[in-house]
Amino acid sequence: MVTIAQCQRLQAAWSAALATATGGRTFSTHGSTWVWLPARRELGMMFPESVSAHAVRPALAEGVRLGASSVRVWLNGAVDPVELAGLGFGPSWQPWWMAAPAAAVVVPGDDDAVLATDVPDYSGPLKQELRVVRSQPRQAWHAVTRSGEGGSISGAAYSFYPSGVTGLRRLGGVHNLEVLPDHQRRGLATALLSATARAALQAGAVDLAVNATPQGYEFFSKRGFTLLGRGRTYALYL
Repeated sequence: MVTIAQCQRLQAAWSAALATATGGRTFSTHGSTWVWLPARRELGMMFPESVSAHAVRPALAEGVRLGASSVRVWLNGAVDPVELAGLGFGPSWQPWWMAAPAAAVVVPGDDDAVLATDVPDYSGPLKQELRVVRSQPRQAWHAVTRSGEGGSISGAAYSFYPSGVTGLRRLGGVHNLEVLPDHQRRGLATALLSATARAALQAGAVDLAVNATPQGYEFFSKRGFTLLGRGRTYALYL
């Protein structure tokens, strides 16, 4: 059975993979792990066991040096965030951790979503982050949908099945699934989810996890995912 702790570990591994692919890095200070995502100019604190201003301040200084525009702290629901407020952090979006058997997510007729290692339409952070699917060993896949044959991008999603991460054997994830508003309710999100899940399944994933938004909960719950619990994030804009 997938646990919240595994979902958090998977999210940290995904952030680290994006950092590596885009020229960022991970580092530790005062027992906490941080990830620098240069494409988004975001510094992230990944699920500390406790939070103190004393531990956060050195990382904030490093974030300023790197040119961060935002700092995000990912927290387990049991961690007391009280000292973050004194540093200027405020509550941000809430991840809803969900999981499903990978085989149950794959459905026939997902041809509308195409796996791609290069998307000419992309620029800026989207183009930089796409490098994660070309990392070796292969551990990430990206799928897109288009508005008609050869049309513009209408939706996209990633799947991720990390190798060599302790505690994540046979657990993969689906990340950044999005369909543009004008193209929703046409089955494209289902096709994207299925295509990316299929890639992770073929790589060896048995279960998949997502950090859904409250708005995405209904979609994922109808496609085999069950709610494991809710986390918290806090953000500071520099």
